[in-house]
Amino acid sequence: MRLRIASWNVNSVRLRAEQISRFVVEQQPDVLCLQEIKCREAEFPVESFAAAGLPHLRISGQKGWHGVAIASRLPLEEAPEPAICREGHARRVSAKVAGVEIHNFYVPAGGDLPDRLANPKFDHKLDFLEKLTAEMACRDRRSPIVIAGDLNVAPGDNDVWNHRFMSKVVSHTPIELTAMAALRDSLGFIDLARETTPEPEKLFSWWSYRAIDFRVSNRGLRLDHIWVTPGLRASAFHTGTARARVHAEVRAWGRPSDHAPVSADLTL
Repeated sequence: MRLRIASWNVNSVRLRAEQISRFVVEQQPDVLCLQEIKCREAEFPVESFAAAGLPHLRISGQKGWHGVAIASRLPLEEAPEPAICREGHARRVSAKVAGVEIHNFYVPAGGDLPDRLANPKFDHKLDFLEKLTAEMACRDRRSPIVIAGDLNVAPGDNDVWNHRFMSKVVSHTPIELTAMAALRDSLGFIDLARETTPEPEKLFSWWSYRAIDFRVSNRGLRLDHIWVTPGLRASAFHTGTARARVHAEVRAWGRPSDHAPVSADLTL
């Protein structure tokens, strides 16, 4: 059984309903993890997702800000979902699909100043990652667990357009990279996009709206991720190699999100 999981920071689910439907038709994800839906649960466009073949939903909404959701072709079951956001934002939603635990996150961006003492937003970001790391460290790495979402950290030198410049900018600073590495190591998570597209090839999933043509400047960051535990290694490498990709072409569609979707295939 193929389980295709996609993750996308849509920057408003209601504004991007048409693009989401198109993506679902073209790429046929079985599970779609969304971030920054920017609506409350009752405002979520349930009908358009049902029409696209994703009728099963778990939504954690918030008025005008943040918000995450999981939409699935397959029934969703409960999964552990400890609170890790000290501000009480809607930044996490979890579900079990076909025996696989899927945890969808929208990690805080962290503001502009990479200083925990001077910038409460940056401290919140690191606190979020630290709490998530502590939670995962208590789990069994043999369990079938997926972490997906906008983790708001570009973890590798080739996940940013310019490593030296970006090492001083929030999303790629040394303290964030250390926190991200600790999360990865907590359960030995496998970064499926990087397994499919190894270093040193550049790989981005976000491009600023400021660029007239993001493809020309290509000053991107890889902020969006799908990771799996070693318990899913055989499923992820069923064909001998991981099958994951960033759908950069979606960033060029009309009225786009500044993020492109990421997808990965598992064979269960």
